[in-house]
Amino acid sequence: MTERDPKALIRIARATGEDEAAEPLDLGSRVRELRKARDWTLEQAAARAGLARSTLSKIENGQMSPTYEALKKLATGLAISVPQLFTPPQRDQINGRMVVTKSDDGSAHATATYEHELLAESLTKKKMLPYRARVRARSMDEFDGWVRHDGEEFLYVLTGVIRLYTEFYEPVEMRRGDSAYYDAAMGHNVISVSQEDATILWVTSLV
Repeated sequence: MTERDPKALIRIARATGEDEAAEPLDLGSRVRELRKARDWTLEQAAARAGLARSTLSKIENGQMSPTYEALKKLATGLAISVPQLFTPPQRDQINGRMVVTKSDDGSAHATATYEHELLAESLTKKKMLPYRARVRARSMDEFDGWVRHDGEEFLYVLTGVIRLYTEFYEPVEMRRGDSAYYDAAMGHNVISVSQEDATILWVTSLV
């Protein structure tokens, strides 16, 4: 396994049910609602999705059934998953979902540079992926390039001292209680600079 396993963790989380579609609904109305929620014109949304304006207009007005390729383009343009095109938004609903992960009960996924412990694994349709990690790496040379993946990420140092490397910023040393929030599509790596392996909490948004 390589240092790119955060992607694998995201795939694992989605495989538990996060991408399951709910009750189908009017696709045209759903697409229009998603577009207007972003305050985009038809032209802007079509450009982002790589579709013709006329095609998007016909989809919104129920005048054509899009192919799966068109659905994928729509989802990409709207920065959502394909199933979310067919899932009504949950407004003013209290789902009461909860799962507790006891210490050391998380699902382990070891790599050459980190030991990941995936938390709340049994909860499906999560909007974020929490995991605890033991940082084994001591040098950037141990990574085969930058780690990148979809979404945004929050990092919180639990023990030890780390150095956070990012593609567009200077490296920053972080100690227990320090945190960082960043675009996960930006290249990033973490090494431990303390004698012992540092431990951190990572929370990644699922988009």
